[in-house]
Amino acid sequence: MTRVLVVDDSRFMRTVIGNALGEAGYETETAVNGSEAVELAGTFDPDVVTMDVEMPELDGIDAVERIMTTNPVPILMLSAHTECGAEATLDALERGAVDFLHKPDGSDSRTMIDLTKEVVDKVDDLAEANVSTVALARATATAHATRSRLAGNPGQGTATGNAVAVGSVDVQVNADHGTAGPAARPRIETPSEADADAASLPTDRTAAPTIVLGASTGGPKIVERLFERLPVDLEAKVLVVQHMPPGFTDRFADRLDTHSAYDVFEASDGEWLEPGEVAVAPGDSHLEVGSAVDDCLRLRLSDGERVHGVRPSIDVTMESAATAVEDGLCGVVLTGMGFDGAAGIEAIKAADGYTIAQDEATSPVFGIPCQAIETGCVDTVAPADGIVDAIVDAFTTDGENDD
Repeated sequence: MTRVLVVDDSRFMRTVIGNALGEAGYETETAVNGSEAVELAGTFDPDVVTMDVEMPELDGIDAVERIMTTNPVPILMLSAHTECGAEATLDALERGAVDFLHKPDGSDSRTMIDLTKEVVDKVDDLAEANVSTVALARATATAHATRSRLAGNPGQGTATGNAVAVGSVDVQVNADHGTAGPAARPRIETPSEADADAASLPTDRTAAPTIVLGASTGGPKIVERLFERLPVDLEAKVLVVQHMPPGFTDRFADRLDTHSAYDVFEASDGEWLEPGEVAVAPGDSHLEVGSAVDDCLRLRLSDGERVHGVRPSIDVTMESAATAVEDGLCGVVLTGMGFDGAAGIEAIKAADGYTIAQDEATSPVFGIPCQAIETGCVDTVAPADGIVDAIVDAFTTDGENDD
């Protein structure tokens, strides 16, 4: 029987979530704080952990880090739907948690019944999460802990504001995104060649390509690592669709901004996307490419029907890009559950674009890449740390790649 550890300082939450999981056939154990969770992760040996963020003695963020360095297991965060809650949740994802849900707080129509159903559905999928990627998350968490200790600031990242450490160079990126037109924002300086982790860039590349990147469960930390390596000299225009609710995508964009030499922002309706910039789809809005003018993309947001139960939808963004972008187009699907992205990959391939899917071995949840691969329209299947190289290979001027 699959074992689930429910961690929350609220007796009500422990009872409601534990009962729902028990009725779904799971064996459950509970912990009232992060300290108990760390201990039970070793003795109860859960297959999945649901983790509250704010708790006494040891909070959920630090508990995630400790569990992922000692007994790696898929962890689902349960967060308050607030700015602080969003920031804390993204911290937990950075430390190794795989996914999250936000608790009902009256700001939308979600109820406790909705939450318990969503928890059961998520646990169903996370129980099958790839163990090797959980081990990778453990290594990531350990590295984060080491960096924090060396910085003398435990529990906090080293990047602040919009300054990005790239090799030995601090790159300052612009955070002002008006909607008047594509003229105005300062360009980003090229990172130093001392950045050994950045992907190498061919000299015969095409100019200012468009990349549409879609991800869901397990995606945030993989997307973050991708942008740490994406060469700014590629001058790509990038659209990111990461399944997240409102209130989280703006914080996610800010985090990507601190980890990338690209200028990253949450998209607004009518905004222009220029070479060297990244637009993140807002939670609860579809992101579309309305038109392409002078190597810039005009963005459009819509509150249309959910696709595959989600909004924003990877399919919507990819299909609009396939229609509007005439050349230099690449679609990338990363880890996640569900079917979103498969139709978008088909549309990009039909428009003579290049398509890439993350491989099974490095995907915490292989649903989205698997569905895309099964369409027969994926050009390259690559591990997480090979996605950037595949993107760079796609944009050589002769249209050929190393495969």
